[in-house]
Amino acid sequence: MRVLGLETSCDETGVAIYDSKLGLLSHRIYSQIALHAEYGGVVPELASRDHVQKLLPLIQEVMSDAKTSSSDIDAIAYTSGPGLVGALMVGAMMGRSLAYAWDVPALGVHHMEGHLLAPMLEANPPEFPFIALLVSGGHTQLVKVDGIGQYHLLGESLDDAAGEAFDKAAKMMDLDYPGGPLIAKLAEKGKEGTFVFPRPMVDRPGLDFSFSGLKTAVLTAIQQHQQADGLPDDQTCADIACAFEAAVVDTLAIKSRRALEQTGMKTLVIAGGVSANKRLRRELEISLAKIGAKVFYARNEFCTDNGAMIAYAGCQRLIAGQKDDLSLQIKARWPLTELKSITPS
Repeated sequence: MRVLGLETSCDETGVAIYDSKLGLLSHRIYSQIALHAEYGGVVPELASRDHVQKLLPLIQEVMSDAKTSSSDIDAIAYTSGPGLVGALMVGAMMGRSLAYAWDVPALGVHHMEGHLLAPMLEANPPEFPFIALLVSGGHTQLVKVDGIGQYHLLGESLDDAAGEAFDKAAKMMDLDYPGGPLIAKLAEKGKEGTFVFPRPMVDRPGLDFSFSGLKTAVLTAIQQHQQADGLPDDQTCADIACAFEAAVVDTLAIKSRRALEQTGMKTLVIAGGVSANKRLRRELEISLAKIGAKVFYARNEFCTDNGAMIAYAGCQRLIAGQKDDLSLQIKARWPLTELKSITPS
C-alpha cells in the first residue's frame, strides 16, 4: 500500500509518501519558524494561512520526487488531532478532497501516535512491547505500548510539558523562538554545578512529571544575577541553561528508568521534539545500559512534526482496514488511550 501523509497540526507543514513494501519514498518539511519568530510563539491564524499556501506545492514536490502519480496512491493519511484546530482543518480538508478526487480511502491520524511510531522508520526499529517517553512542546508522557493502538498511560506532566518548559526558560533569557534548541545550545557553554536546580517529583513514587517549579527556579536565578539590562552576564546565562537542561534530562531519565523497572521491560522509545536533545539521548543510553535496557529514537528530522510519521502510522491502520467516512473529525484534544487497537503488521 502506498500512502500520502499530511501533517499540519501546528507550525510545520509535512508531506511524505510511504510504501508498505518499499518504505519511505519521499518527504518534505516546511517550517514556519521565521513566520512566528517575531511574535515569540505560534500565531494560530498565521499558521493556518501558511499551511494553505505551502501544502499543495509540497505535495507536488513529494510526488515528483517519488516518481508517483495520483493513480499510484492507494490511500491518504492526515493529522486530525491533537493540535491547532485551524491548522488541522487545512490538512484534513486537503486530504479528504484528494481522497475523494482520486477515489481512495482516507484516514485521520493521531499526531502523538505518529511521533510514537516514528522510530519504526529507522533501519533498526524497536519491537513491541516497549515503554514510550513522549516529550514535546505539548506533551510529556510515559506510555506502555503493547502494539499499535494498545496504549496504557503510566504517567504524564501535571503542568508544563518538558518542551514548553524549555521554551519558557528560553523566553526568560530573551532567546529567540523556538527556544528549546537555543537553550540546549547555550547549555553547552555552561559550567556543570554552578547552579543546581530541583529534580521535580523524583523523590516520591509514581511516574508523573511537574516542570512548573523548575521554571520558577530558573526565573529566581535570573533575577538574583541580573544586570542593568535585566539579564545575567553571558556566562551566567549559559550556566543557568546548563543547570536547567540537566534538571529536565535527569528527571526524564529517572522516571523512564523507573517505568522500565516497574514493568519489567527492556526497551524505551523516546519521541517528540525534545527527543532530539543530545544530552537526553546520552543520559538515557548511559542510565538504561546499567539495567540492560536499550533506547530507540528517530533521526532528528523525524523528531520534529513531519509527514513521514503520519504516512507510516496511517499506513498501518489502513492495512488493518480502518478508514474514515466523508465527515471531518478534528480534535484539538485527543487522549492517546482512546485509539483503537490493531494487530501489529
